[in-house]
Amino acid sequence: MMQWILPIVFILAGLLAGIIAEKFLFKKLKIFVIKTKIPGSEIIFSSLHRMTFIWFAIAGFSAAILSAPIKPDIANVLQKIITIVVLYSVTLVLARLTAGFVNLFTHRTEGVSASLISNIAKATVLGLGVLILLQTLGVQITPIVTTLGISGLAVGLALKDTMENLFSGFYLLISKQVRTGDYVKLEDSHEGYVIDISWRNTTIRELSNNVIIVPNLKLASAIFTNYHLPVKEITLTLNVGVDYDSDLELVEKVTVEIAKEVMLEIAPNLIANEPYIRFHNFGDFSIDFTLYMRVNEFFDQRIGRHIFIKKLHKRYQQEGIKIPFPSRELYMQENSAKIEH
Repeated sequence: MMQWILPIVFILAGLLAGIIAEKFLFKKLKIFVIKTKIPGSEIIFSSLHRMTFIWFAIAGFSAAILSAPIKPDIANVLQKIITIVVLYSVTLVLARLTAGFVNLFTHRTEGVSASLISNIAKATVLGLGVLILLQTLGVQITPIVTTLGISGLAVGLALKDTMENLFSGFYLLISKQVRTGDYVKLEDSHEGYVIDISWRNTTIRELSNNVIIVPNLKLASAIFTNYHLPVKEITLTLNVGVDYDSDLELVEKVTVEIAKEVMLEIAPNLIANEPYIRFHNFGDFSIDFTLYMRVNEFFDQRIGRHIFIKKLHKRYQQEGIKIPFPSRELYMQENSAKIEH
């Protein structure tokens, strides 16, 4: 019995060291590194989550196996199990790191990221890790790779729709016709921000915060408008009508001044693109014109219209400019015919 005391001590020491490292040292180090704002620190620590405990525990079990009075063949089996756990945990950490840094890279280069790319990168690392693990255990991987290549064709035919959506997702990302973060409007009138492109679906969040799920294949073949291409900036247009007695030079001057005020409030970086108006119609009740004003993106049109209408209405009242409303004059002819009784 005494000969088992040292192995048990090693196991308990490994478990205790793992708990201390995970609950105290790892957590404090994570807070310190995040505060220093080291690039990629959150990715590294999220990838190592729970792994410090596992590795300390494995170290304790490994030391216990070496010191325990057990048969060599049993010890070899236990060592192989430990080797499998270590290699798999390292592979899992590398897969998490790869997915995280791929997301970080695409976010920095494109401004946004898609889960399709990070998931493919993660799956690739996991696949390579499993093959290395099998080779380490003495399993011949060449027949496995050959079998996977042959069976992959049959699986691809069986999962035809899934594969079409997968390659359609790649096509959307590579062609850059639509990216996560873009505001798009589909041909069936659904519209919103693209929040993710996965291996099967594209997720679009409407302004009402509802979510639309569109298969990648359907989106790749659909007619849609991307309001963020070629640039996010968009021209806000607003139709206005003024009374026929209005001074059109004053109307133009006042309207452009108000538009500039609105731009300074919501899109100061675009003020070089001065707003302008164009008169285009002698209407039934008014002289009509259209205002053209640049805003940062599609969504800003709403707040831009809201502020502009309020300011313009107030300024027109001050300047005595009237915005007419539809009216009709009715002329009634008195019937002079006598009614005979």
